[in-house]
Amino acid sequence: MVKFRSTEENGFKRVVGELAAWKQEIEPRTHYLPFSRNKNFVGREGVIAELQKLLFSHLASQRAALVGLGGVGKTQIALQLAHLAKNGSQSHQHYSVIWMPALSMASFEQACTRMIQVFDIEHADNEDPKETFKDFLSSEEAGKWFLIIDNADNMETLYGTTQEPGGIADFIPDCEHGCVLFTTRSREVAVTVAQTNVVELPGMNKKDARALLQSSLIQKEQMQDTVLADKLLDELAYLPLAITQASAYMKINKVSIKEYLRLLQNTDQDMVELLSVGFRDGTHYDAAQGAVVTTWIVSFKQIRALHEEAATLLSFAACLEPKAIPRALLPRLRSEQSMTRAIGTLCGYSFLSQREDGDMFDMHSLVHLATRRWNEDEDREEGIQQLALARIAEAFPTDDWENREVWRQHLPHALRVLTSMNSDGSKDACKLGYWVGRCLHVDGKARQAVGILGHVVAVQETTLAEDHPLRLVSQHTLAVAYWANGQIKEAVKLLEYVVAVHETTLAEDHPSRLASQYTLAVAYWANRQIKEAVGLLEHVVAIQETTLAEDHPDRLASQQELAKAYQANGQIKEAVGLLEHVVAIQETTLAEDHPSRLASQHTLAVAYWANGQIKEAVKLLEYVVAVHETTLAEDHPLRLVSEAALEYCYGLSHISSD
Repeated sequence: MVKFRSTEENGFKRVVGELAAWKQEIEPRTHYLPFSRNKNFVGREGVIAELQKLLFSHLASQRAALVGLGGVGKTQIALQLAHLAKNGSQSHQHYSVIWMPALSMASFEQACTRMIQVFDIEHADNEDPKETFKDFLSSEEAGKWFLIIDNADNMETLYGTTQEPGGIADFIPDCEHGCVLFTTRSREVAVTVAQTNVVELPGMNKKDARALLQSSLIQKEQMQDTVLADKLLDELAYLPLAITQASAYMKINKVSIKEYLRLLQNTDQDMVELLSVGFRDGTHYDAAQGAVVTTWIVSFKQIRALHEEAATLLSFAACLEPKAIPRALLPRLRSEQSMTRAIGTLCGYSFLSQREDGDMFDMHSLVHLATRRWNEDEDREEGIQQLALARIAEAFPTDDWENREVWRQHLPHALRVLTSMNSDGSKDACKLGYWVGRCLHVDGKARQAVGILGHVVAVQETTLAEDHPLRLVSQHTLAVAYWANGQIKEAVKLLEYVVAVHETTLAEDHPSRLASQYTLAVAYWANRQIKEAVGLLEHVVAIQETTLAEDHPDRLASQQELAKAYQANGQIKEAVGLLEHVVAIQETTLAEDHPSRLASQHTLAVAYWANGQIKEAVKLLEYVVAVHETTLAEDHPLRLVSEAALEYCYGLSHISSD
């Protein structure tokens, strides 16, 4: 045992430093890398060394960007660097390594939700996963981390627009214990996110390209014909993705380099030129861009000739978001064996990559673009989009809270299909739009919900009779979204129409009629039409008291809203009595953190305050705030409201005691 006289002694400081270093080395780290290490990775030593210097040396900054043409190998270099960091080889530091896509805000949010699960981060169900994960990374609890933001190609996705400000960049923290690597095709993005810490990635040199081709082939002896091999590499423009895909094609189909070259040279050049235009992002021009497409066109045609179902799957996937494609969304094939074979074919060509859990797939963004263009040129676009729409409409779940994990996975893909087919008025489009709108509303995205549901209603108002149940339920749902989005007058107007139709077509106790009357009353209350709200809610409650059980959620919800209307109308004692009844029932039927129970308790506390029962109000609000503090984010509106109400009641209680 070594003892020191003071914590200021150099020896003591050295020991503490060593102990801290040991702690770093033995401390477990959590990683999320959806791709395994590329065993065929070759070369690029200079680029990796430069990135290591920028990110991990004593002179390191927090951010760097790797920029280059699609297919040039940015992702593979980032993956190699990620595995080096994961294995603790960066200056003897141990990092949590995290991989996230930046193709869209929807896919980024989905990744944040996944990260919350992987890192076991505490959060409320209705908390924004992006904010939750940002706060975690910013905290000391996260430890050292290395974040890769892959495919950060779009400035609007990163930073938003004038009309819709805010983007992915808002949720990537700057802190001393973390570093971020962006991969992008756009120099504008690279300079914006990393300033001068930008590494440009050129095409492979001939030596590295030869090594990559050789490591990727089964029949290595083919490389003995260096003239033929070099000719192939010239055709492929020394792009790693093209080389990898070409070798995959040759391995799967037992095709020689010579035969593959012949296929390349027989490809329709006009189509190659057309598809090449689609790969230019407006800030770069490289004659080699079209070479990747040349390879893909050959492979597309060969897959269709040999495995039609795989070609259908490829075309279908191009209608979805390219990242995090659930297997459950793929079209039904003849059998599970056919599905496995089709997926295996596409993964074999590297057109799809399967994540470690086996139920999610990713599609390279350029493959995604090329396949969409191929669908257009082959006159397959309309048919395949209809197939995608029908399949997603069939698979998309209801908005029940228990289904939230499923519909959050499906939402990015459903939104893409609906957006690309915006003028489609089919039953499938309306059905899907209806449920997507409801799920967006449940998820707190009222503005998006209004847009989707507004389109559904516009279609149905021209195709369905005014008393058609589907049209009325869509109008009702749109009105609820209006209300959530603060468009109270629009909500009232639409609900008055729905209620008027229901009152002429449905029985007085019909659930749909009562539901629309209830929602209209809530909208009246929000619009300060208190007397109308009271009258309508008294009518609804009176009927429900004869048709529904005492603890039925709809009956309790109507009674709570009536109590709020009573309070707004100055009928405080009636409000207190009704709310005490509702709360007493919910305390025996709902969990203590259930939103409906907490809402009723908060409303009762406010009624107590209005009735001069300050002690009762304080006691109930203290309970509500305590539950909110364990279930909701600090800035959640409901938590802020309950905390503000409690503070106000504290002030009143001090005044009364004085």
